[in-house]
Amino acid sequence: MPRYINENEIKLNIRDRFFLDAEFLNGEKYEALEPYRLFPLSNINRYVSLMDENGNAVCVIGNLDDLSPDSREALKSALNERYLIPKITKVLNWKGKHRRRNWTIETGNGNTEIEIVDVNNNIKRLLDDRVLIKDSSDNRYEIPDLNKLDSSSLRRILPDI
Repeated sequence: MPRYINENEIKLNIRDRFFLDAEFLNGEKYEALEPYRLFPLSNINRYVSLMDENGNAVCVIGNLDDLSPDSREALKSALNERYLIPKITKVLNWKGKHRRRNWTIETGNGNTEIEIVDVNNNIKRLLDDRVLIKDSSDNRYEIPDLNKLDSSSLRRILPDI
């Protein structure tokens, strides 16, 4: 059973982009832990599990605010790398038939083409007018606010969402 971290009882350091080293107050040390958000859409700063190389949860951090500033920044950096989701700013082109779509999109990371298989299951409109998209390669994309897209982008994608 993993331990639950409520207060500043762990020190985290970046090992590389995705992994963290951890040291507990009792001197216990772990290397190359992978952070996973237990609620990646609704509670991004709460309930983060640190997993070892065998997929075992070492601990669950209840709230990132309970960590020291250095540990919090290390954890946020690793999480940002793991959960990098490009933001779609414009839909430049759209084509497809049935439930398969090919979009040419503009993101904060540049233009790219994505293929969406089964638009009914891989395009999700959330209550706050965000749209989450999973492409055929399991990459994820986000439209942060549907209302802020230009009218031509909206016309291209509204049949799908």
